[in-house]
Amino acid sequence: MNELKLSIENINPAVLWGPNNDHFEIIKKQYPKLKIVARGSDVKILGDEHEIATFQERFEHLLQHVEKYETLNITDLERILGTKTPSPSATADTTVDKFASGEVIVFGPNGVMVKARTANQRKMVDCINQSDILFAIGPAGTGKTYTAVALAVRALKNKEIKRIILTRPAVEAGENLGFLPGDLKEKIDPYLRPLYDALDDMIPAEKLKVYLENRTIEIAPLAFMRGRTLDNCFVILDEAQNATDMQLKMFLTRMGPSAKFIVTGDVTQIDLPKKQQSGLHTALRILTDIKGIEIVYLSGEDVVRHKLVRKILAAYGDIQ
Repeated sequence: MNELKLSIENINPAVLWGPNNDHFEIIKKQYPKLKIVARGSDVKILGDEHEIATFQERFEHLLQHVEKYETLNITDLERILGTKTPSPSATADTTVDKFASGEVIVFGPNGVMVKARTANQRKMVDCINQSDILFAIGPAGTGKTYTAVALAVRALKNKEIKRIILTRPAVEAGENLGFLPGDLKEKIDPYLRPLYDALDDMIPAEKLKVYLENRTIEIAPLAFMRGRTLDNCFVILDEAQNATDMQLKMFLTRMGPSAKFIVTGDVTQIDLPKKQQSGLHTALRILTDIKGIEIVYLSGEDVVRHKLVRKILAAYGDIQ
């Protein structure tokens, strides 16, 4: 009797096996000649060599589906296992079609679809596919950071890169926060909370915890980037308007040969001391004509928060 052991370490077992292990029972019924045992992050299969090979091919397709979409229903399970023959009009997975078209950037927990919801958000998707550095500039609520994080998570899920690095300057937004208690992580986490919030929407909690622990995903202040070469990773600098000229130059020159960089910022919300110039202004002026660097300007039309946010931005725009 032959034996095969497969790992489901990067897969949410609750999604894979289904409620009350319903999916697991369907899989076992599809392969009655095999003994299938699931324990923790391992699946052991015992049986005929040919049967095991067939099972392995289908099961790996199943794992790819769960890893990409974070959801699995009976219809998809039967289709992947080959127990249900799709009609000619339904041969293409409509979920995949949406993904390929760019409407959906990535699938979050329970199949939640994270979409590019405006024309300029879709432009961000197109630009990062074609270029390695993207500046996304716009006011609060336009989804520039959220879209950037979604693009990074998509690249990680598609195995285009090995790591995600998210960073922002640790600058107080017009408030004196004083001495913050705790260790270094606890002191800087409040500045980085928006990045955690975006990740929470796109990666299951347990998997995100693992990614943060093994540094597949790293979230750190901009100062921590000095002296590093960031390669084979997707790097996002958020709130770049609060980076100085030297900081932004330092960040952009960290780029390795196989990296993607997105810089997001809002030039109307600079929290640097009055005598200090924002490096974002300089970068937008001197990098505009460099091939491989794209700049997308988002506006009030791209605001995806409450409808009043757009009106508030317009009102403050009139004052300024």
